[in-house]
Amino acid sequence: MTVTDDHVQPADHARLCVLASGSSGNCSVLVSQHSGRRSVCLIDLGLSPRRTSAALAKLGLWLSDVTDVLLTHLDIDHCQPAWAAALPADAHVHIFRGHVPEAERTGMLARPLRVFTSDFELSCGAEVSPLRMPHDLEGVIAFRLNWPRSSLGFATDLGRVTDGLVGHLAGVDVLAIESNYDPMMQRRAARPEFLKRRIMGGSGHLSNAQAAEAAQRIAPRDHVVLLHLSRQCNDPELVSRMHEGADYAFTISSHDLPTRWVNIGRPDAPRAVPDRARPVRNGRSASLRLPTDGQTEFASQPLARIAFQAGLFPLLDGAEAPLQCRPQAPGIDQA
Repeated sequence: MTVTDDHVQPADHARLCVLASGSSGNCSVLVSQHSGRRSVCLIDLGLSPRRTSAALAKLGLWLSDVTDVLLTHLDIDHCQPAWAAALPADAHVHIFRGHVPEAERTGMLARPLRVFTSDFELSCGAEVSPLRMPHDLEGVIAFRLNWPRSSLGFATDLGRVTDGLVGHLAGVDVLAIESNYDPMMQRRAARPEFLKRRIMGGSGHLSNAQAAEAAQRIAPRDHVVLLHLSRQCNDPELVSRMHEGADYAFTISSHDLPTRWVNIGRPDAPRAVPDRARPVRNGRSASLRLPTDGQTEFASQPLARIAFQAGLFPLLDGAEAPLQCRPQAPGIDQA
């Protein structure tokens, strides 16, 4: 496995980079090394293999490095069927049992899959705790990844924020969560009313305000990564304002460009001092600088270069109709 020293620190370390996030495709890479074991995990496969391979190469990684894949669900912007033949033969693809019928329909069963209904481990030894949340018919999986000294929460395409989700992800070091749309922009958008209802009806995506409230309740220790922004019904400036003055650094993902690496936990470095962190605006960019005590600076890409998703399914509190799902799998029912 080839991973450059610039991207992976010595023992007990993990880093997250969102390669792209939006209705045109979602894929993140998680590189971790703990107790002498290193792994490269992709979270969702919504970009084409060729585009993903090119993005990884710019980070000093290769498809052959991939040891694990976590699939939140199988919508086309999160899992493209071409991946069935593109992944390394020994890569472990982890999929929720309730999503297996869709995997069969799309051809993903052409390769071996590791089906889960409760907690499991990644190749690096990280413990993964899944939680099923409402999203369309089959739901979506929110993940909590725990290492001995650090943790990551990853939640996208959520139908709503529940007490169960907050408890499941509470206190993670890094929280990656969608912030899909601005309600006013959504209502004014030139799109069919049925789509707006689907978006804002409790089984689609989170609004900016819902994402900010979720982050406040979950209280991540270090960092929030905002995912899946709508190209048509959101604006990075609006998202940024929601998190100004918060007790965490934040990064806004892009449709087209990877984020910077976000360290998870960093037990070998001083922890950031959250109450001193403030967004820094400099014309075309929005960044959040941490205290200069050996910390890394994380920043969003220049706003003029960021393209955001035309979200197809966001949501507001209060579903207009009950979520239609198959019976929940034991161990990961959403609360």
